[in-house]
Amino acid sequence: MPNAVAIEDAQRTFREVTGHYPTGVAVVTGVHPTGELLALVVGTFSSVSLDPPLVSFMPMKTSRTFTKMEECSSLCINIVGGDQEREVMSIAQRWENKFDGIDWYPSPHGSPALTDAIGWIDTEIWKTVDAGDHWIVLCEVQDMAITNPVSPLIFFQGGYGSFVCTSLLARMDHEILPAIHAAHAARSEVEALAAEIGCEVSVLTAVSADEMATVLSATAPGVDRDAALAQRIPIVPPIGDSYVFALPEAEQNRWIDKLKGDEKDTQVHRNRLDFIREHGYGISFLPSEGSAAYTEMRQATKQYESGRLTPRQERDIRARIGRTSVDYRPQMLDAEGSYNVGSVVLPVRDPAGRHTLTLRLAQVPQNAQGSQVSAWIDQARNVVTVLEAAPADGPGALTDASVRI
Repeated sequence: MPNAVAIEDAQRTFREVTGHYPTGVAVVTGVHPTGELLALVVGTFSSVSLDPPLVSFMPMKTSRTFTKMEECSSLCINIVGGDQEREVMSIAQRWENKFDGIDWYPSPHGSPALTDAIGWIDTEIWKTVDAGDHWIVLCEVQDMAITNPVSPLIFFQGGYGSFVCTSLLARMDHEILPAIHAAHAARSEVEALAAEIGCEVSVLTAVSADEMATVLSATAPGVDRDAALAQRIPIVPPIGDSYVFALPEAEQNRWIDKLKGDEKDTQVHRNRLDFIREHGYGISFLPSEGSAAYTEMRQATKQYESGRLTPRQERDIRARIGRTSVDYRPQMLDAEGSYNVGSVVLPVRDPAGRHTLTLRLAQVPQNAQGSQVSAWIDQARNVVTVLEAAPADGPGALTDASVRI
C-alpha cells in the first residue's frame, strides 16, 4: 500500500501533467432563496449535449458556495474574457460580498451576469453526479447570449492567461502602419539625436495592450547595439508607462497588476504615470552596478522575442523584468546635480492622436549634470514634434532595411 509521501508525489504529478492542458474559465452565479448573491469560479465548464441542451461544471464537494447553489432556482454561467482576471481573482478570494466592486446585471432568469463577460448561459440543474472529490453538475440550458466577443481567459500551468496571437506581423494592419510610417518619416532626426548625445535612440509602438515593438532605432558610434532591449517587448511594469499613462484607469490597473508586486512597488509605478502625465517624459536612474542593472531585463525581453511561450514562461519573464534594480522613482532634476541616467522615455501621439508611440533614449553618457540631462530632454522633445507632425503614409516607409521586426 503506498505511503503518504508516495500519494502526495502522485497527486503532484497528476496536477502537473493535467495542468499542461488549458481550460476555459467561467463564473457560475445564482441568487439564493434568502437573496444572497452567489458566485463560484470554475475551470471545468464544458458543453455536453445538444438534445437536450446540456452543459456542465465540476465544483469540489467541499464547496460551501455550491451547497447553497443547489437551492437556487437557476444558475448563470458566465464565460469570462481575457481582461477579467482581476474580477475572477476578486470573486475567488472572497467568502462573502463577492460582487463588491464588480459590474453586473440580472440575466433573464435573474442571476448575476458579469457586464464584460463574453457571454452568459442561464441554466437549471438537471442532474448531479458523484465524481471522487468533485461533483459533475449537469445543467439544462434555458437561455443564452454572446455579449462581448473577445479573447477568453484561460487557466494553464497554474496561472491565468489569454489566448491571443503574439506575432507583430499578424497585427501589422491599418491601425499600426501609420505609426510605423510616422516613425520612419523622422529617421534623420532620430539618427541626429543619437549622434549628438552619443546614445541609443529608439522609436517604439504599442502593438497591443500587451506588447510593444521597436520600429526604428539608431545608435551613435561606439554605442553597443547588442545592449538594447529586444525588438519585441512585453508591456509590463516598468515597460510601457509612456503608453499606459494615457489609458483609462482600469487599463492602468491591469498594467500594474501584471507586476504582482507589493504596495511599495505599485505606488512607484502609479507615481511614475502621474509624473509622465504632468511633465511629458519619464526618466530612470542606474544603481551602483551601472548598466549591468539592465542585463536581466534585456535577457528577459530577448527570451520573450524568441518565440511562442507558455503562460508559465511569460509569468517568469514578467517577474524578471519587474525585479530590475534600475530606479524608476520619479524625481525632478537638479541643474547642478550629477546623474547616471538609465533611460528617458517620451510619449508621442500617433497620426490618430493616441499616445501609442514612444521615443526612448538609452545608453546615454554617465555622470551628467542635471542641466545637461534637461538639455537632452529638450532635444528629444523636438524629435517628438517631428514625429507627431509626420504624415501617416510616408513613401517608402516599409522596406526591409528600415523596419525592425
